[in-house]
Amino acid sequence: MKIAIYPGTFDPITNGHIDLIKRGLRIFDEIIVAVAINPKKTPLFSLQERLEFINKTIRLIDNQRILVDSLNGLVVDYASQRGSVAIIRGLRAVSDFEFELQMALMNRRLNNNIETVFMMPSEEYSYLTSTLVKEVVLFGGNVEGLVPDFVETALKERLEGISKKSSY
Repeated sequence: MKIAIYPGTFDPITNGHIDLIKRGLRIFDEIIVAVAINPKKTPLFSLQERLEFINKTIRLIDNQRILVDSLNGLVVDYASQRGSVAIIRGLRAVSDFEFELQMALMNRRLNNNIETVFMMPSEEYSYLTSTLVKEVVLFGGNVEGLVPDFVETALKERLEGISKKSSY
């Protein structure tokens, strides 16, 4: 059985993430979506909320080959512990490549038994980031079709409070 880890902060999960999960299932027997705890980032949603969003999304995909977990530490260590053969990383544009290449090479140095698989999302999601979605919602823009409906609702509720606090 070939298992892949798809790590990220998923703050929040977008349709671009979902697209990569579906594409990854064409290659791997099982995908573990691993929500990373990154001390460099201050997520809008708690770890528990992000896990719930992903679990709810997975139920919509209706696929038993996807697991959801959290990870704290090195992705290659986590991947090794879970018996994974690969780490899935999304590439949206050339600008993503340099950072992702550095990460892949460091991961290979740390554990050369785990491959990094770069995947491109569908063209319709090639520009999409969680940060961009949050910013659009913060300023009242429409993100319909870019995130699951329940995520859009949660974003609006969360960011409405922030928007009101920052207005004069």
